[in-house]
Amino acid sequence: MRIETYFQQVRETLEGSPIVSSYDVTYDKRSTHEGSIRGQAYFVDGSILHLREFVDAEVTVERLAYAYQYMDSAKALVFRYDNTGHHKKLNLPTYPHHKHAGSADSVVASAAPDLVTVLNEVEDRIKLP
Repeated sequence: MRIETYFQQVRETLEGSPIVSSYDVTYDKRSTHEGSIRGQAYFVDGSILHLREFVDAEVTVERLAYAYQYMDSAKALVFRYDNTGHHKKLNLPTYPHHKHAGSADSVVASAAPDLVTVLNEVEDRIKLP
């Protein structure tokens, strides 16, 4: 898949979400199949998702680096998924993939989510009118 196709899928995912009120995302093409995404999605309840991905989409979509940090309307951390290799000592079975649940110090094993999975988790937390 060309990286532009993946970028378009991300745009469509954000635009199609009933909880996203707006978003500000930058797309950086590095090669035919590689690129990065960085930005924020703003939700109907005032909460925000900071997202970052570095993707290789040549054969399958492989997020080589990612972080999805969800903050409530008071800017308190609700959760963050990332694959930064800074928790090796915890011996997580999903290392380097992990989730910070409720605070930066609360680290749990987690599979690598994609944007759709993260948006679904956020949607479960937001009460739509």
